[in-house]
Amino acid sequence: MITISKGKLKAHLLEILRELEQSGEEVIVTDRNRPVARITPIRNGLTIEEAFADVYGQMVVIEDLDAPTIEEWGELTP
Repeated sequence: MITISKGKLKAHLLEILRELEQSGEEVIVTDRNRPVARITPIRNGLTIEEAFADVYGQMVVIEDLDAPTIEEWGELTP
């Protein structure tokens, strides 16, 4: 198991993800030495349904996730 701070994860995310893919180890993300998240690799060959079976079908997306959010914030002025 790899433990890494949020700051280091942010700075080295692609490198860490490549290492995770190769090693198969999970990564524990910390904030001030307190665990806040766990990143685990998905085994090769799994479908989306299999990989997320414990939560699959429990989330509902109400709107387009790729839609701009400008309307929510209003017009930004300097």
